Amino acid sequence: MGGFPNWVDASIRDVTVRDMKTFRDERGWLMEIFRRDEPDGAAAPAMGYVSLTHAGVARGPHEHRQQTDRFAFFDGLYTVFLWDARQTSPTLGNRMVFRAGQRAPRLVIIPPGVVHAYRNDGDTDALVTNFPDTLYAGEGKREKVDEIRHEDLDDSPFRMEGP
Repeated sequence: MGGFPNWVDASIRDVTVRDMKTFRDERGWLMEIFRRDEPDGAAAPAMGYVSLTHAGVARGPHEHRQQTDRFAFFDGLYTVFLWDARQTSPTLGNRMVFRAGQRAPRLVIIPPGVVHAYRNDGDTDALVTNFPDTLYAGEGKREKVDEIRHEDLDDSPFRMEGP
């Protein structure tokens, strides 16, 4: 995994980061996470889940060989980290770091091979949703999970440093 001691902070091909619009009224708010009539280059979701991340806790870095993730950050205050580790990508070696959450709701579509992580930098627990294009552990949860975990490696080049 080495070879990237100095990541370049720049955009990553095939990654979509889109601000999400909040529709508010007297009852509360609504936010669209995906629409069939707004193509974004990602396959349709195969499942969806919501996760809660405790304040100060990070998830990742990890990557998928085949799965595209579709994260919606709409709660709390997160710092999102993306690294392009795809050997055939023209943006190989690029890193993206940005804030997302309640004050900056964002949809982030992450293709296979892009290493990703996020950290809850807020003072409270916060929610994130994901609508990946493959089923976790396959049909009936009988397959190997499509995940390469980097967070437990002492020499991982994927460090959550920066803004």
